[in-house]
Amino acid sequence: MNITDVDDKTIRNSIEQGMALNDYTAKFIDAFYDDLDTLKIERAEVYPRATECVPEMIAIIEDLLAKGFAYKSEDGSVYYNIAKFAEYGQLAHIKPDELKVGARVDQDEYSKDSAADFALWKAYSDGDGDVCWESPFGKGRPGWHIECSAMAMKHLGPTLDIHTGGVDNIFPHHEDEIAQSEAHTGEKFVHYWMHSAHLIVENRKMSKSAGNFFTLRDLLDKGYSGSQIRYLLLSSHYRQQLNFTFQGLDAAKASLTRITDFLLRLSEITAEGESEAVTELLDQARLKFEAALDDDLNISGALGAVFELIHALNKQLAESALGKQDAANVAEFFARIDTVLGILPEKAAASDDDAVAQDLAEQRVQARKDKDWALADKLRDKIADMGYVVEDTPSGPRIKKQ
Repeated sequence: MNITDVDDKTIRNSIEQGMALNDYTAKFIDAFYDDLDTLKIERAEVYPRATECVPEMIAIIEDLLAKGFAYKSEDGSVYYNIAKFAEYGQLAHIKPDELKVGARVDQDEYSKDSAADFALWKAYSDGDGDVCWESPFGKGRPGWHIECSAMAMKHLGPTLDIHTGGVDNIFPHHEDEIAQSEAHTGEKFVHYWMHSAHLIVENRKMSKSAGNFFTLRDLLDKGYSGSQIRYLLLSSHYRQQLNFTFQGLDAAKASLTRITDFLLRLSEITAEGESEAVTELLDQARLKFEAALDDDLNISGALGAVFELIHALNKQLAESALGKQDAANVAEFFARIDTVLGILPEKAAASDDDAVAQDLAEQRVQARKDKDWALADKLRDKIADMGYVVEDTPSGPRIKKQ
């Protein structure tokens, strides 16, 4: 996963705030890693930074110049000549005769109807401050598109199996990546492109001016957990637009609670035994889960298989038809699928508050046996004030954090 720590925006914003580029980007990079951990996103093996791969970018540009795919302008910038690459526009399904060929663009991002030769190397200007590198083409800095190709190929080789990104990256960014990479290597750059649709909020594009702009930290401050937010984000297919609402986030919270409550009930089984029926249900659920994800990450089908299993096993729980080995097998199944979903909370060590709340819950049971309803109500309220709820189970009271 690349970290683009130098581009038009980072340079402009760092200069506006009077900060060195590295200092400016560091706070965003640190926040990015924190968010990955909060959302339980497995770390990539490598996070190359654009500022650390400039020599590789220069080498690719030199090769493109030598092969005639790039040219140097009068100001010292180097541009990619899209007319030289016959396949340009195929990813975005843009016809060559619809492209406004011949013009040049310096900015990294531009609209579809402004397709033109794009900058591989940008000659130094006063607006760059102290952000520049020496190169055979003169002092300057790389363009955004060449950064991503160089970082990817440095660590993954000339051909990538899967390349992901948002739909807004298809053109021009990914189109430009293909052109410069394949012209450089002579090999196919990517076998499979997977582009995720945009997130909207309350049926509108997210923006600060509309008052519907939320960061992950904003949602955590509202009392939602990383697992609940993750569940909402992954519950929609990656190619479908996700409409974020707090109602949807509450529904995600309820779905997670249903799963965790089910697993908690399983953990309380004391009877011995193992059922062939349960083994069969688990095998069917596993096959459905894997088949759904093999079908272009059909997450709805995968989650459907999980909740079908829970529904079937809850019936067996109600009939006391599950044994301890069944419970262990089910727990193993959920641990396995959670290596994909990453939604189950980690088991936390019991706190002093847990012990106090559990003791109050047991006192409440005794108060109810003694028909001391006033004391029972008082104990219930005290438990609630501590942030717990009490659930009555066949094996006694169970406390749960609200």
